[in-house]
Amino acid sequence: MKRSLLLAMLLTSSLAPSARAANEADYKAAYAAAEAASKEAAGMRNQWTVTVSALAAAKKAADGGDFDRATAAAKEAEALAKASIFQAASEKDAWKAMEIR
Repeated sequence: MKRSLLLAMLLTSSLAPSARAANEADYKAAYAAAEAASKEAAGMRNQWTVTVSALAAAKKAADGGDFDRATAAAKEAEALAKASIFQAASEKDAWKAMEIR
């Protein structure tokens, strides 16, 4: 779990602000990628609640016309979803090592 938390923090911190203002097309592309990753995590039964919150924040910001904030939130949601997918994959068989024999 420490590895996946570290991965999530690294992915989130690597989201540097862009040099130009985001527009609606940027937001829609980022949101679609985040939503796809979130659905994949949900399919693995490992969707994090913070991912859902970040997607909701992105939608709210976009509804308000703040596409910079909306795009950033969507990218954060995608990073969180990918980290949850990584966690699910890495822990798929890891429980066996902790089993008392």
